[in-house]
Amino acid sequence: MATYFEPAREIPVREEVDVLVVGGGPSGIMAAYAAAKDKNLKVMLIESRGYLGGNLTIGLPILAFLGPKGNQVIKGEAQKFIDRLKARDAASDHKRCANHMSLTIINSEEAKNVAFEMMEEAGVKVLMYVFCSAAIIKDGKVGGVVIETKEGRQAIYAKTVIDCTGDGDVAFQAGVECHKGDKKDGGMQPPTLMYNMRNVDMPALRDAIVNHHDEFDMDVMPPEQFKEGMFITVGLRNQINKAIADGLDIPVSRTILITGLAPDEIWVNMTRVSGVDSTSPESYTNGEITAHKQMKTVTEYLRRYVPGFKDAYVDKVAPFMGIRESRVIVGKYVLTAEDVLAMKKFDDVITVAGYPVDIHHSTGGDCTMLFTADAYDIPYRVLVPEKVEGLLVAGRCSSMNHEAMAGTRVMSTCMALGEAAGTAARIALEDGVLPSEVDVKKVQTALLENGAYLG
Repeated sequence: MATYFEPAREIPVREEVDVLVVGGGPSGIMAAYAAAKDKNLKVMLIESRGYLGGNLTIGLPILAFLGPKGNQVIKGEAQKFIDRLKARDAASDHKRCANHMSLTIINSEEAKNVAFEMMEEAGVKVLMYVFCSAAIIKDGKVGGVVIETKEGRQAIYAKTVIDCTGDGDVAFQAGVECHKGDKKDGGMQPPTLMYNMRNVDMPALRDAIVNHHDEFDMDVMPPEQFKEGMFITVGLRNQINKAIADGLDIPVSRTILITGLAPDEIWVNMTRVSGVDSTSPESYTNGEITAHKQMKTVTEYLRRYVPGFKDAYVDKVAPFMGIRESRVIVGKYVLTAEDVLAMKKFDDVITVAGYPVDIHHSTGGDCTMLFTADAYDIPYRVLVPEKVEGLLVAGRCSSMNHEAMAGTRVMSTCMALGEAAGTAARIALEDGVLPSEVDVKKVQTALLENGAYLG
């Protein structure tokens, strides 16, 4: 690759803040809101898109507010977010699900509105349409970031930075050790472009699943689960096999459909592009193009082979692919699948999670799911880079190995990790210590006082 020498230059410092949150997705919203609870702190949230919410806006349900035993394990600010949505008829209750522990359906447009309202309420300064292009290292620790805008390159100084980019962008730029994928060949879980179909004959779909279970099988999910209310289908392998035999190129092995809030609405989770790396713009671009092509084939499959879809139409498509996996950092502690499956307890627990290890295979169209009997702890140390100071990392890019991250990547858990990171950043600044030195007991107390569940 040819190179270009960029001359050194001075760039303007746009802001100087106490806490800077980079990335306005599920973890970023919670981190910024939690950090801003000390009204004496100046908190800023930056985002590359023109709205907040990230994966909350692409048609996905929020999974695993409930744990394997049916009790609620994600509470605190994440639950308050749902309460805000429910107050405007924009979220469902948490419904038990055999595969996913629970599902909570939300209106993605209202999720954007609630996120904006929360930031305004907390006094968080929001800046969108900016990319973080470099980490600023000051006095041996992260002291802010460099952003790219239509006004040119600018700097934002911060006493503490929280990386909620999903891809660990700030951490990577700051020299934090990062990894991608599995140990075998670095294979990452493939992303999905969600899309919405309307005019679905829901009674016909329910009848097929409930009363013709031999033909329209749902793997491990019992037929009773689909008799009423919202649901996720994960099955119909027979139908996919028929379609493949008839020449359709279906990218997944199972039919994954999610009810929406409207009675004739289904969100389709069936595009899958193997080999996509969201940290590479070329790879990400090719993935988006391929997913749009796959969408046409999947829609033909649904209309021809799945009851209820004959007259359904595509109503809207998510604005971007949902990324399941990219970079994860190496933190003070690396959560493992062994920790998850053993339901390990930690003294520095900052959230409890209940979602199983759910690995979408990097090649092929299938998944592996490993279930636990109860919820498991996530320790504060996964938010703290092993060597770099002044930085916390929350969300799916926190310190987990490939298999553990397959369980902790869901939005409910990411929201709880964001709240913990923002709370820790605030308390560390109040006490005049680095985030790596914060009194975790104080963080736990603050989380519990806000309604969090720590086991």
